[in-house]
Amino acid sequence: MNLYELKPGAPKHAPKRKGRGPGSGDGKTAGRGHKGQNSRSGGGVRPGFEGGQMPLFRRIPKRGFNNSVFRKEYTEVKLSDFESFENGTEVTAELLKEKGIISKVNDGIVVLGTGNLTKKLTVKAARFTKTASEKIEALGGKAEVI
Repeated sequence: MNLYELKPGAPKHAPKRKGRGPGSGDGKTAGRGHKGQNSRSGGGVRPGFEGGQMPLFRRIPKRGFNNSVFRKEYTEVKLSDFESFENGTEVTAELLKEKGIISKVNDGIVVLGTGNLTKKLTVKAARFTKTASEKIEALGGKAEVI
């Protein structure tokens, strides 16, 4: 036997069944005590609550620029992913999704120059890297920006 073959042992007793009558020893209040904030079903405080003190996330200054609302998120596709297509095919985002190469289009497709391409294709995408467009056009294909 080795250390990595060790597994935790089976539990020796069942978990406590709280709130199931006085005979259980944890009936009635189910170990929560009487009244108070934590005794209720929705009791307790939300994450970050500091008992009424101004919470940390409100005390620290908010500064700088955040572009998350307006940022464009592209789906990246490598040139080597186009090898499954026949010569002369017009490759679009819909075709890539249909073939299962990508799962989501997002704000468009960006073609990366990773890998090799051996077929003449017409590729339609939102963006191309410099090497990707060079490799596509070197084989007589077209890199069309939509």
